[in-house]
Amino acid sequence: MARTSRPISVTLGDMHESVEARVKRGDYASASEVLRAAMRALNREEAAVNAWLREQIQISLDDPRPELSIDEAFTRVRQHAALKRAD
Repeated sequence: MARTSRPISVTLGDMHESVEARVKRGDYASASEVLRAAMRALNREEAAVNAWLREQIQISLDDPRPELSIDEAFTRVRQHAALKRAD
């Protein structure tokens, strides 16, 4: 069967020991499997963060409160910062 991907080289530094330990324990058959699992986990995490961000943006867009001008927003931020410095 032909390969569907091409080999790459990566430098793992201190993480190399973690990869090797997982293979040695039998959690994975090879370092490639560890890295594929890591990429799948990273993709899931990124998808979850993106979904959360989209949800937060939609909540903001759906917020019925009146919009603030940029000047009013910065005035409020400055007031808030001044109160925090006074504490």
